[in-house]
Amino acid sequence: MTIRTGISGWRYAPWRKVFYPVGLPQRRELEYASHRLTSIEINGSFYSLQRPESYQAWVAQTPDDFLFSVKGPRFVTHMKKLADVRVPVANFFASGVLALGPKLGPVLWQLPPNLGFHPDRLAAFFDLLPRTTSAAAALATEHDERLDDRAWTTTDADRPLRHVLEVRHRSFEDPAFVELLRAHGIGVVVADAAGRWPVIEDVTADLVYVRLHGETELYASGYDDDALDRWADKVRAWASGGQAPGARTLAGPAETVAERDVFVYFDNDIKVRAPYDAMALAGRLGLEPAGLSSVRA
Repeated sequence: MTIRTGISGWRYAPWRKVFYPVGLPQRRELEYASHRLTSIEINGSFYSLQRPESYQAWVAQTPDDFLFSVKGPRFVTHMKKLADVRVPVANFFASGVLALGPKLGPVLWQLPPNLGFHPDRLAAFFDLLPRTTSAAAALATEHDERLDDRAWTTTDADRPLRHVLEVRHRSFEDPAFVELLRAHGIGVVVADAAGRWPVIEDVTADLVYVRLHGETELYASGYDDDALDRWADKVRAWASGGQAPGARTLAGPAETVAERDVFVYFDNDIKVRAPYDAMALAGRLGLEPAGLSSVRA
């Protein structure tokens, strides 16, 4: 069982001189954040293909037991809308994702608000997704010519590779969607977004993945003590193999297991609440980041 709390991205100008100390160079912001949290989502991969040397640098700047989640490209989810995406997905994995090695956590795929529930399209996409790093490396060899001089198509070890899906259209509020995810072992993202998007708290895989975008104001509002206590209770229940108290579910309960991995990321970054909320939740869960005192301004 692994419980990790973290943030969605780390490079935000308003965080400087607030979360990041005065005098801390920008190049050391990831190092600083990673010693106070246990995981971070890489969001730059959503906007453009990153380079292997970037992933290698991020590995070097973080503690040994740190994990990254990586966000799949919007070209796949928002532009292609999951249709005919074998080469774009190969390009994503060839861009250096596998250079994270043992620090590679779940892969996040976020669908746009204008894409509804299309079971056949989703099933085809799920069948394409590699479930091990070796399978991802094999798929990466199918990249197109744009990556010919910069592709990373190897893995240092064969490890499981897990995927989660965040949805933003009300048509996904359907028990059939939950059953489709379970059939393919894909985690549904529990998204708290000030009521803007569906909240689906069914357990659909061997992990639970939570994105907290803001309780009352999207990307801005923080989580008070009561809210953090509620989320801590949910995380404990999920991690122990159960169902979260008061969970909003669409289908029947998931298979009972002894334990599950839980990842929680705060995306309420505008007012510099995300890192503090993540650390506060970690404190409630008894999580202790490695090397907390090893990074100085």
